[in-house]
Amino acid sequence: MKKENIPQIIKDVGFDFSWDEKKVWALNIPITEMDISELEWHFDIPFHWHGDEVYNLSSREILGDPARYKKEYDRTMNADLQYPIDIMQNKGRWLILDGLHRLMKASILGMGKVNVRIVPREKISEIAK
Repeated sequence: MKKENIPQIIKDVGFDFSWDEKKVWALNIPITEMDISELEWHFDIPFHWHGDEVYNLSSREILGDPARYKKEYDRTMNADLQYPIDIMQNKGRWLILDGLHRLMKASILGMGKVNVRIVPREKISEIAK
């Protein structure tokens, strides 16, 4: 996707680099617990795609109307919580590199904490596309 096609809200909260999820998964980083409340702000940002458009659907919309967004809701409920959520500090808060559907499922299940791996910013060169 071209950078100019990314909505401003994503540019405002997102990273200024692209990463390869497989490279993130391969990192040897310890798992720790984090309060889900520190990550729930993601639910208000349109990180999901619906129809022919991209970045036009928020997690909160999916959680609020599972029947309408069945594909994303099913993807959420099929997420495997045995894997931690990969996060990195960005612009003053924790931003998810991988695991938004797992976070959504944890919220649906009423979990207060989630397992995370905090990726240090020094690892950007190792995970960049």
